[in-house]
Parts: sequence; C-alpha cells; structure tokens
Amino acid sequence: MQRLVLVKYLALLIFFFPFTVFAQTALRQDNQILKITEAISAQNLETLVRKLVSFETRHSLSTTKDKKKGIGAARNWAQTEMEKYAAASGGRMTLTQDKYVVKADGRRIPTDVEMANVMATLKGTDPNDDRVFIVSGHIDSRNTDVMDAKGAAPGANDDGSGTAAVLELARVMAASQFPATIIFVAVQGEEQGLYGARHLAQRAKQENWNLVAMLNNDMIGNSFSDETDLRDNTRVRIFSEGVPAFETEEMAATRKSIGGENDSRSRQLARYMKEIGERYVPQLEVVLNYRTDRFLRGGDHTPFSQAGFTAVRVCEMNENYRYQHQNVRTENNIRYGDFPEHVDFEYLRKNTALNAATLANLASAPYAPENVGVVTSNLTNKAELKWEAPKKGKSPAGYYILMRETSAPMWEKKIYVTGTTATLPYSKDNYFFAVQAVDAEGHESLPVVPKPLR
Repeated sequence: MQRLVLVKYLALLIFFFPFTVFAQTALRQDNQILKITEAISAQNLETLVRKLVSFETRHSLSTTKDKKKGIGAARNWAQTEMEKYAAASGGRMTLTQDKYVVKADGRRIPTDVEMANVMATLKGTDPNDDRVFIVSGHIDSRNTDVMDAKGAAPGANDDGSGTAAVLELARVMAASQFPATIIFVAVQGEEQGLYGARHLAQRAKQENWNLVAMLNNDMIGNSFSDETDLRDNTRVRIFSEGVPAFETEEMAATRKSIGGENDSRSRQLARYMKEIGERYVPQLEVVLNYRTDRFLRGGDHTPFSQAGFTAVRVCEMNENYRYQHQNVRTENNIRYGDFPEHVDFEYLRKNTALNAATLANLASAPYAPENVGVVTSNLTNKAELKWEAPKKGKSPAGYYILMRETSAPMWEKKIYVTGTTATLPYSKDNYFFAVQAVDAEGHESLPVVPKPLR
C-alpha cells in the first residue's frame, strides 16, 4: 500500500472532488520510487569515486592508449561498469561510447581530438512513448592548468561525484520499468568547453528527440566550504534559467505580457525537483537558485538550454575552492587537490536520490497537458483555465492546477480536477497558474504555464 506524505503547503484532504469543486490533496509516495531511492548506497558511491580517482587524471586531452590511467581507461571502465548493471534490464539498457571529433579552437583544444560520451540508454516500455530524460555528470577532470593533460587531477568531487551518481542511478534503475526512456551519460570535455554536452544537445536537436528534461550533476558531494567553514549536508542547489537562452520573439512577447520571467520550463523543472526530492529524500532541502549558474562559471546544462531544451544544474550548496581546480600539493599544512576524503558520501547519496526520485516520477507520469490557456477576454475576478488532454501515452487520471501568488517562489496550492476546464474563484491578475497531468498512482508531469486566450 502506498504511503501518504504531506507536502508542507498542502492540506490533508484525501478525497478528490469533481472539477466544479476544488480541494487541496495529500500526495502519495510510490513504493517503487521509494525502493529506488533507498537502494542508492553511499558505500557504492565511494567505491565508484575512488575508482575514478585511480586513473590519476581524466583530462580530456590525456592518453587513450593506457589501460590504467587517463581518459580512455576511465571511459572504458565506466562503460564496462554500466554493462554489468544492464544485465538486470532484460535487454532494455544498452551501452555505447558516442564518439565525436572536436576541432582545434586555438584555446583549450590545441589540435583536433576525438572524445566520447559514455551512454547507458534505458528504453521505455511503451513503444508509443517517445519522451527522453537525460541525467549527466562529466567524467573529465583538471588541475589548476586547464591545459595540463599529464599532471595529477583526481577529480573526486569535480566531477567524480556527478559521474558516480550517474553510474549508481543506472545500477538502481536498470531493473525498473518506465514508459519513457532515460539516458544516463558521463560526458567528456566539460572542462575544455562543454564539448560533450554540446555534442549531445546538437545530436538531440538534429535527431528530433522529444527531450523533456536534462539533469546536469556537477559537484554534488562536498558539504564543507572553505573561508566560511560552513558544514551542511542538508541542502543542495538547483540552478535554472529565468529568461530562456533560446527565446523566440513570440516567446518573449508572451513572457513580457504575463510577467513570466520566473516561469521558464527550466524553472518549472527546478520547482518540480524541489517538490519531488523533498517528498522522497529525508533531511534534504532543495534550494532554488534563480541563476543559470555561478558567476563566470558554466556547466553541461547550458548547451541544452541554448538548444531550446529544459535543463538544470544540480550543485552542492557550499563549495570548497581549496580542492577545486587545484594542483595536488601541501601548503601551510593544507592539502590541496580534489581527493575522495573531501567528499561527503552520505550527502552524495541524498543528492543522487534526488535525481532518482525526479527521473522515476517524470518517466512514470503521463505526457503534459497541451494548449494550456487562461481566458483573458472577460473582465472578471475569477480565473478560467482551459487545456487539452495529451495526445500520446497513457490517459491521465486527472490534472493538478497549481497556484501561487506572484511574489512566491514555489507553488502554494495544488488543486485536483478531472476535466479539462476549470474556473477558480481567484483573480487571474493576482496569481500565477500552471497545469500538470497526473496518473492514478500520483505521478505528475511537468507543469505547463497557461498562455493568454483572447
């Protein structure tokens, strides 16, 4: 029997009402998702991180010939590791190294070089469901000199933590069945210019993937910051763009007309991860950071955003610059370098579980509702919403209408309806709204913000 869990802003009302009567609802935890999140192991994550560190450097320009060190050995090991997990999938998980050539750029790529993304694809069980979800970490590492391809670059946290999370997610999710497809990918070339992510985003665009969401995990294992000496393994940041990097004139006009600077699809994904993560992962608060990334920094979600996809970055709450992009050395009794002993593996476990819960819930949910709109032609203090049922995938059991005041960062009310229209006794001018589809087990799609209907 599924357990009931209260989301902090929801009232405990367990009966759904017809769409002419509105009620807030208690949300359920799915036992399958609980089992997945609880199967994630801090010990396994530590083993994976230490193995990644054993390659001495995973610099994108390091050797691909040596069997024990360098990026080539690391890529081959990651593929072999995920092939072990694929055995539990009944043939649905397949492995590949998606190779691509990066041309010399006069900056961080001195000569043409072949790189590869290690990809495990868990095929969805519904042949009519073409949705794709990507979770990534970057397998390459670096020290202070971004062009040093031979010096030690352990990369335990940056981004051994994200890569280990991807591998562990593949392990615990391989045997599960979801209607949609999930791709677990360790990308190369992040430190040299986001090349692996750019290649994958371009491929998704060219091949017309129905890529619904991309979760980039980059540095998710450190819980102790230098300078401030903060120790916190209970909070994690999600960075998301406000104004989309790929915005058409029509999109910009709509955004300006509704005041939608905080309602991009990526920001909806970030809010979704906060709700689902805190539903399933105890002692973890998901903090929404209303920036695309840190100052003067970037990550593998950026090329996906630039290509028009929904993408976010998951990142530790507090960074430690003694360990990040540092040559291995000891100064003033401080050991610099990105080593496994600086990783909080329990914290890494929780952040990996956040990804697992999000992916499992999204890949189990119905397609999102279509043509969602709010009627603006009438002078009224109510809000009239209309939408259409998704044309693909399983039929939703119903829909959630989400509401929040215009100054609120998170959705504050969640109202269940069974039809595709609703008139709410709240002024459309004073609230933001969204609609998401939900199945009988309580799996929700991403929310869709309504466009004005005249």
